[in-house]
Amino acid sequence: MLYEVGDIVRTKKTHPCGSKLWELTRVGVDFKLKCQGCGHIIVLEREKAKKIITKIEKKVAKEEE
Repeated sequence: MLYEVGDIVRTKKTHPCGSKLWELTRVGVDFKLKCQGCGHIIVLEREKAKKIITKIEKKVAKEEE
């Protein structure tokens, strides 16, 4: 899967606040995710993040040039 900043992704496990949805705020060697339920931010290594993400719920809209 191709991940981009702004994508909303679903994870396997729920966050303690009850949400499974996260927004990608940084994509690179590390992924920075922001919980859509409570706003908590986590940073994960790319490989670990790819393991916990089950699917992309909402793709960020690409602007045409």
